[in-house]
Amino acid sequence: MTFTTQRKVRFQHCDPAGIVFYPRYYEMLNSVVEDYFAEVVGHDFHHMHVASRTGVPTARIETDFHAPSRLGETLTFELAIRDVSRTSLTLRIVAYCNTQPRLTCDSTLVFVDLESGHPLPWPDAMRRHFDHDIT
Repeated sequence: MTFTTQRKVRFQHCDPAGIVFYPRYYEMLNSVVEDYFAEVVGHDFHHMHVASRTGVPTARIETDFHAPSRLGETLTFELAIRDVSRTSLTLRIVAYCNTQPRLTCDSTLVFVDLESGHPLPWPDAMRRHFDHDIT
């Protein structure tokens, strides 16, 4: 299953030329991941970070930028699970404007204990979603 959501390119995302400044894409990508965990996995970041003191920091990220995005455009983000291991999750997020690809991002998240920083095995309730959604 692919998780799909949209983001409007706002002034805050752009450089003086009116195109998305690349670090802002990473903020958008993180918000897509956050929405996926809340809407699909059923574990929002507030619950993970505050209640269970766990998190999913990025251990690896690789991004190809295909074309610039401009102020006022609406980007469609598609998140797909590529692989899941005992403590990590590899995903691909592709962003489009209409049908034109804007970026492709492959990243690996690690489920960690926020106190120690050590990896933890995925809880069964979360892992079931990943296994079901793998492409």
